[in-house]
Amino acid sequence: MSLKKGTKVKVLAGKDRNKEGEIIEIDRPKYRAKVKGLNIIKKHVKTTKEKKGGIFEKENFINLSNLSIINEIKKTKIKPKEKVKK
Repeated sequence: MSLKKGTKVKVLAGKDRNKEGEIIEIDRPKYRAKVKGLNIIKKHVKTTKEKKGGIFEKENFINLSNLSIINEIKKTKIKPKEKVKK
């Protein structure tokens, strides 16, 4: 299963590690994606005739290598190999 818009993912690294969300935008040439509600930044916008200015929060891009598809994550515990007696 490949990453595409609407896919549920889990963040593996960064300030939002272990959080889950849905992909809302993908930038394939730059190998990154926006996840709904994660990696929030503050954007300062200047006032214009059409728009009111201020500080707005929005999602920023996350590298695709830091995302994992939730459906493919196996929730099994990995056991260490036992030593073989000779």
